[in-house]
Parts: sequence; C-alpha cells; structure tokens
Amino acid sequence: MVRTRFAPSPTGYLHIGGVRTALFCWLFARRHGGQFLLRIDDTDVQRNVEAALAPILHGFRWLGLDWDEGPEVGGPHAPYFQSQRQHRYQQAVAELLARGAAYRDYATAEELQAEREQAQAEKRPFLYSRRFMAETPADCARFEAQGRQAVVRLKMPREGSLVINDLVRGEVVFEWAREQDHVVQRADGTCLYHLASVVDDYDFQITHVIRAEEHLSNTPRQVFIAQALGYPLPAYAHLPYVAEPGSKNKLSKRKLDKYLKQRDFAQVYEHGLAIARALRLEAAAETFNPVVVDFYEQVGYLPEALLNYLLLLGWSLDDKTEFLTREQMIANFSLERVTRASASFDPKKLWAFQDHYMQQLPLAEKVERMLPYLVRAGLLSRPVKEEDRALLERVVIACGERLKVLGDILNYGDFFFREWPEYDMGAVAKQLGKQRARELLLRFVEGPLETEPFTAEALEQAMQAFVAAEGVKVGDVIHALRVAVTGKTIGPGLYDCLAILGREACRQRIVRAVELAGKPVG
Repeated sequence: MVRTRFAPSPTGYLHIGGVRTALFCWLFARRHGGQFLLRIDDTDVQRNVEAALAPILHGFRWLGLDWDEGPEVGGPHAPYFQSQRQHRYQQAVAELLARGAAYRDYATAEELQAEREQAQAEKRPFLYSRRFMAETPADCARFEAQGRQAVVRLKMPREGSLVINDLVRGEVVFEWAREQDHVVQRADGTCLYHLASVVDDYDFQITHVIRAEEHLSNTPRQVFIAQALGYPLPAYAHLPYVAEPGSKNKLSKRKLDKYLKQRDFAQVYEHGLAIARALRLEAAAETFNPVVVDFYEQVGYLPEALLNYLLLLGWSLDDKTEFLTREQMIANFSLERVTRASASFDPKKLWAFQDHYMQQLPLAEKVERMLPYLVRAGLLSRPVKEEDRALLERVVIACGERLKVLGDILNYGDFFFREWPEYDMGAVAKQLGKQRARELLLRFVEGPLETEPFTAEALEQAMQAFVAAEGVKVGDVIHALRVAVTGKTIGPGLYDCLAILGREACRQRIVRAVELAGKPVG
C-alpha cells in the first residue's frame, strides 16, 4: 500500500510552499488508494512553538486535507511526535555504532573550525580528519578524562557515489567524498532530524517520500543511515520549490516587505487588511501574511480555490485545463506530470481562481459561509435569526460579483446590519458639504422616498422624475444619497440598497447624514 507523509515543524504557521508539498503527498496517496500521515518534526526543541501546532492542524482541516494517521487521529504507529520517540532514535544510534557506520567524536567546536580554516587556506574542500574519533572504550575514557564531550557522527564513505532515481528529477548522482560526517546525536543524548526522519519513515512504513527540492541534499546521508540499518529505501520525489512572484528565488514569509512593493501582492494584502479591520483582528506579521495559509482563511478565500491554484504550481494536466474539482485532482494526479522547474507564486492568478470559485458558489452556500464573518464582526449574533439570514441573502444578491472573498460582505454590506452606517466623514464633507446637496436630499425624503411600491425599479423611476422636476442631473443626487444611506462611496446598486434598507431606515439615515455635514438646512 502507498503511504506518504508530511512532517511540519511546530515553528510557525503553514507556509504556502509547505501546503503545496502536503497537497501533492495527499493526492498521490489518495490516487493510489493509500494512506497519508502527519508527523510532527519537533526534534529542535529550542525552535518549537507550542501554540503553533493547533493552527497547523486547523489549516489542514480547513483545506480538507485529512490524514489517516497522526496527531489527534492516532494510529498503530503512535506517537507521531519526534520529541516522544527519542528512545527509538537512541536505539538506532546504538545500532549504527555497533555496525561501524557511526562513531563518537570528541572534537571541540574550535578544533573543527581550525580544520575548516586550514582547508580554506589550502583551497581544498573541508573534510573532517576524524582526529578525535573514539573507536574503543579506551579512546572514550582518554578523551573524557580531558573533559571532552562526545557527539555521534556518521562515518560516511569517502569514495564512490550514490545514484538514486528520483521520481521527479530523474537520475541524481551524489559523490560520497562531498559528504560530511554529519552529527546524528548531540552531546546531551538527543538525536537530530536526519536520523529521526529515516527511523520514522521506516517505522511508519512510508513508501514514498515526496518533499521539497531543498531536501534533495539531505538524501545521501539519509540513504546511508537507512542502508546501514538494513532498512528498505522508500521512493524519493523532490518537488520544485514555490518561487517569489516574478522571480526564481524561493518564496519566504520573512520577505513580506519586499513583496508588498509589487502591486499585485500589495493589493491582495491591503484588501485583506480592510477585512481584518472589520473583524477587529490584529494583523500580526507572523499570521497576517499572504505567504501563510492562515491569511487566506481569515480573509475568506475558498479552500477549493487555493488548492486548485496550488496544484498548478509545478503540475499540470495539459496545456489548457485550469479548474479541477477535488475528485478530478485525485483521479488525474501523477508525479510524472510534476515539472522540475520552480513555479512562481502569482497573487493575481490566485485572485482569479478565487473569483471563479466564488461566482460558482450557490447562493445558499455563499450565505452560510458569510454568516460567520458577520457574527465575528459583531453585526449578527448566534443563533442567527431567519430574518437576518433572509436579509443576508438579499444583500448577497445585490452585491453580486463585487463579493470576491467571503470577508467582502464586511466591505460592501456591513451597513445593512448596523443601526447607523460607519460614515466616511471625508465623503460626507465632500458629497454633503454644499447646502444645495443637503436640500436635494431632504426633498428626496419628502418625494421619491414615499414611492409605492418601495422597490428598486420604482425608486429608480421616481428618481428620474425627481431630477427632471428639480432641473438637476442624477449625479447631483445619487452620490450624496449613497453616502447618506450607506456611509460609503461605493457598493451595491443604490436603488437596491434603498429597497433592502427600507423606507424608514433610509429616512433616518438621510436626516442624520445631513446633520453630520455640520450645516443644518434652514
């Protein structure tokens, strides 16, 4: 049975590139009727952030990337945290030492640095001399009598080469002479990632290690460990990394300031900030970052859109198909279609995918997915009343294609759910600053606002008659009217807004806006 794994470290939130890798692992397992595992690589205790694990698991659930074994799911190979498996790694270290594939090294950091500097001065590659290698108990006792502490290093081959058939990159050759004697156990007895990863892949019966290209250089030492321990090798597939917009450099969540200098990235970020402010979220750089998956959930992207876009970063079905359902992704995924070249992350392209999926979403489902945003913003409370649900449905219809993400209901429709709009006072001053504008609004209250029936169509006809009678243009009224009833300069169709809000609410808002303009009429 095919078994793949994704192994995040609890050192931060889910990175876009990491999720793309996890998606490929998940799809490969599902395509072959196999199993997908989550393993937490938390051997680096100093970098672990306890609070980071929950958002990682939540992110996978939001995306619908379910795991068959791992945290909160369990399984026959538990525990799935490397920090809880140190005894197993120490057993493996003992086996490596017994088989002569590893040794205890008592060199100090200063002595190693001196060897590196000497190699640099002689213009040759650094290769540790093994001068402080302990091969017998007597050697250990002698070094320890000097107050030295030992790490355990792999005794890597110094001749020949390793050839692997990577399922993405093809045949890859590594010269053993270029490999260092990597440390697998620290002086305090804890074991490092490379050893832990190999042992876990064996214990968890992983058949395919599908991971980012940056891990390709780790493969020789991991193959050496596996072969020294007598483990069968999994198949390896190293995926091209996700690159920065318009660049071949790897996408990094630490370079947000750099990316925000690019228009498309900045537009996505600023759009998200507006929604974050409406939700009263603190836009911390660690979480509110378009390189982090959490950003897209908070803003209101659809997981279907994000997954579809990420699938096409380094994979394609053909030269024309862009939109695939989850079922189509599973049915068609193969590693043979993965490219070797990096794929550039394009916020504008992702936005287009989101727009497509948003417009395809049925009205009832759109309403259900937007309700939590109104609740979180304090505009509705749980349980949601049927009249509020019905109101939201009318608002969603009125907003139409303006709603690009779920959080846009707060940008374009919040005023429907408030007693009073949150007025843009600059717009109030601009549109209602002149007495003539305020006079027209108050006469509109006495005239067209009394229209029956109070529908968008009837109101538009009444407006046409009103401006003709007043000898003014429609623009002389509707801009001020929009600000008065919505507090904004843009939004759904004005007559739809009036009809949805209702006659009395419109009347009260117009009068209040005139008063806010600071110069009462008459």
